[in-house]
Amino acid sequence: MTSPQPDPGDDVPGVPPSGAAPVRVVLAGGGTGGHIEPMLALADALTRRTGAGEAARVTCLGTARGMETRLVPARGYDLRLIPPVPLPRKPTPDLLRVPGRLRRAVAETRELLTELDADVVVGFGGYVALPAYLAARRAGVPIVVHEQNALPGLANRIGARLAARVAVTVPSTRLRGAEHVGMPLRTAISGLDRAARRAEARAEFGLDPDRPTLLVFGGSQGAASLNRAAVAAADALTAAGVQVLHARGPKNTEVSVPARPAGSAPYVVVDYLERMDLAYAAADLALCRSGAVTVAELSAVGLPAAFVPLPIGNGEQRLNALPVVEAGGAVLVADADLSPSWIESELVPLLTDPQALSALAEHAAAAGTPDADERLADLVLQVAGREVGDR
Repeated sequence: MTSPQPDPGDDVPGVPPSGAAPVRVVLAGGGTGGHIEPMLALADALTRRTGAGEAARVTCLGTARGMETRLVPARGYDLRLIPPVPLPRKPTPDLLRVPGRLRRAVAETRELLTELDADVVVGFGGYVALPAYLAARRAGVPIVVHEQNALPGLANRIGARLAARVAVTVPSTRLRGAEHVGMPLRTAISGLDRAARRAEARAEFGLDPDRPTLLVFGGSQGAASLNRAAVAAADALTAAGVQVLHARGPKNTEVSVPARPAGSAPYVVVDYLERMDLAYAAADLALCRSGAVTVAELSAVGLPAAFVPLPIGNGEQRLNALPVVEAGGAVLVADADLSPSWIESELVPLLTDPQALSALAEHAAAAGTPDADERLADLVLQVAGREVGDR
């Protein structure tokens, strides 16, 4: 799917004002929200430079199977599609098809880079990034890699060996030439003033303006273990005066809490949170997974958390959370250890201690990098040979 190329004089994202020489940036970050959101945050940061004399023309690469087919056009950016090259996690007959698929994807991507006259390619990992890295190398286009997780995937491990600059979200990430930049975030999150928006946010969700508030969420689809533990701890939480905003996930309709007695703390259950900025502003503490974007958003806004890393995979969620935990801005609990009694013994005392909450919030904010989008934009422009002025 290809969005029509806008006229350079139109006031639209990624298009410089008439007469400016644009830097042509190709972003490769399709597949999951963990790759797409930082890609779009960088695109927004580059677009904002258009009004400051650092004009940028942004094109995003993706595949027909990813969320980017919806998210990228919705943000106003040009999306160009390339063939997907999924890499099997285990040896299977499908592994034999990878070289041929990769050759085709690299060839098509190189043609796109030539057509777009790309000045720089920025990859965010995943099956879109690997063909982009290899095509850029063959086309002589400089590469910037951004890694979101503490444990990098195969695409970025290869990309880092070819890249002019390598940016990482977690300082301990092991990639050749890694520079700690942070996670690019939407300005609705990175610029959030939680205290200033608290009253509005709590009113939006039907919460009491003054009670301590726990936010429970498990990503866009919810998390069964978090749902079970939080609902089972509802009586202990509300009896202590703690109110809860709980995003159960759109398919978890069995998750519900009986009506609270009159005068007790509210326990509000929703399927999905469209406005994460307001959810963060309403909360004093979050109980959640520790995906890379979640950890970055919470620390950027200074919201402390009880992180429950996903118990499957390669352990990257635990490593994502550790810098904030070690900074004193969060606590960590294994999925197997999360229970109603743990919530009652560990979280209720925190939520009912304003001084402890304030200290946690201060340390969480100190671990965040709310200007990561601008920092990565600086780095990309430098690689493209553009001067970077004061922001």
